[in-house]
Amino acid sequence: MTATLVPSPLPTPIQPRVRLMQDNPGVRTEHQREVINRLKRIEGQVRGLIEMVDSCRSCEDVAQQMSAARKAMDKAFYRMMACTVMEAVSESATEVETFREVERSTRILEKYA
Repeated sequence: MTATLVPSPLPTPIQPRVRLMQDNPGVRTEHQREVINRLKRIEGQVRGLIEMVDSCRSCEDVAQQMSAARKAMDKAFYRMMACTVMEAVSESATEVETFREVERSTRILEKYA
């Protein structure tokens, strides 16, 4: 009688994959460029907020722009997570590995979203 290994429905956590571009420093993927561009736009919004506060703009005007910056940051986060899931699924060799990667992404969303 031999025992067969069956994958657990709830796999143990795996370490996140880290992609290092050691051979080509400074080379960015399309996904990285997109996230960086979004963050630069948000950086501009935050600088605008600082100027608004410095120039004593109304609290409502500042609050409106803060809300816009916060929503832009949320959109950048969710886009980054969507790309992470798509990459994980496309690069997974097995169904179990795909499940683990999606589960890891779900835990990140639960923790930070």
